[in-house]
Amino acid sequence: MRNKSVLVSGASIAGPALAYWLHRYGFDVTVVERAPGLRPGGQAIDFKGQTHFTVLARMGILDDIKERRTGTTDTVFVDETGKRLATMSGDFTGGDVEILRGDLAEIMYKRTAEHCEYLFGDSISALTELADGVHVEFEHGPARTFDLVFGADGIHSRVRKLAFGPEKDFVKYLGHYYCVAGASPWSKDATGPRERVTAYGHNSPGKLAISGGSKAQQLYMFMSPELDYSRDDTAAQRRIVEQVYADVNWDVPRMLSEMADFSDFYLDSLSQVRMKGAYTKGRVALVGDSAYGNTLAGFGTGLAVVGAYVIAGELAVANGDYTVAFARYNEIMKGYAKIMGNSNAGRFLAPKTAHGIKLRNWFFGSRMFTMMAKYADKAANDIDLRDYPTMVGATEIN
Repeated sequence: MRNKSVLVSGASIAGPALAYWLHRYGFDVTVVERAPGLRPGGQAIDFKGQTHFTVLARMGILDDIKERRTGTTDTVFVDETGKRLATMSGDFTGGDVEILRGDLAEIMYKRTAEHCEYLFGDSISALTELADGVHVEFEHGPARTFDLVFGADGIHSRVRKLAFGPEKDFVKYLGHYYCVAGASPWSKDATGPRERVTAYGHNSPGKLAISGGSKAQQLYMFMSPELDYSRDDTAAQRRIVEQVYADVNWDVPRMLSEMADFSDFYLDSLSQVRMKGAYTKGRVALVGDSAYGNTLAGFGTGLAVVGAYVIAGELAVANGDYTVAFARYNEIMKGYAKIMGNSNAGRFLAPKTAHGIKLRNWFFGSRMFTMMAKYADKAANDIDLRDYPTMVGATEIN
């Protein structure tokens, strides 16, 4: 096997999934993660269809995911008085199985920690491609050289910035921000059955607030020009949400008063990664949201695990020849990633006008909504998933 030493940036979902497959095929894997440890909790993510389930089953984690799955959440949209206006079924938003991001990351980490080197509390600061590898400088640790480097570090990817160029060239802002606050009621320490529950949401033009459900205790989504704030300054982010929702009634004043007590808080833009060219450049490749992310579009986690499976499998089949494997990966995933299209959850969940809100509410009860759900099911399986051999190096094993 050629090019055996690999560095993976990111330990959320795409990173550990990629580490699993690369180790299985005989590569020496190091994973670097800027957080000091695994990030617990987080919003709920989902898998949909046979393609996703096939990859998870081949990883041996499908049963673990089902054991840690969240319940199904229906979202009821109400007016200022609490009167019901429409219902968004959890069967549509939650896929076939839903799990907290942190729980999934923990499952994948446990499958790889014994065999792969994890560097927590560090990040890549510079990449220099050489004739026979990539020289990597870290924020804290000593510089090292790897045969291949993979960016599995999310929509704000450091690897993409260093290897391909500035974020503005590849990430399109979609006009909305979203915020999740408060741990999901289905944390790993929760007990009891994962029953169907109801979350309640309220819209005003360009704004949505949801209380309860599997994503978090609170979820906000709002239209806005691009904001200039530090992604590390949580206090400033809380103030942004408080200011945006200061004039919204319903249950929002109560939600805002409780928000300061939550340790779990995350604010980010709704954005889409648009890589016009390849997901690879020389010895560097992007996997997951760093390559084909689209915030809250509903397919990101599935794309991440499928992408990790494909690029690792192609490298194994090519016996480590990254020029061959990366070309195949680009060809396969460029077609499958079209599943994301130009969808924008913000326009749908936080319509700009009162008329748009009424039209959206009508849509939930229409036949068109059922057709859209069926299309999503079909799109999630729109890939000819190759059954890569079980290999260590170039030797097939049982």
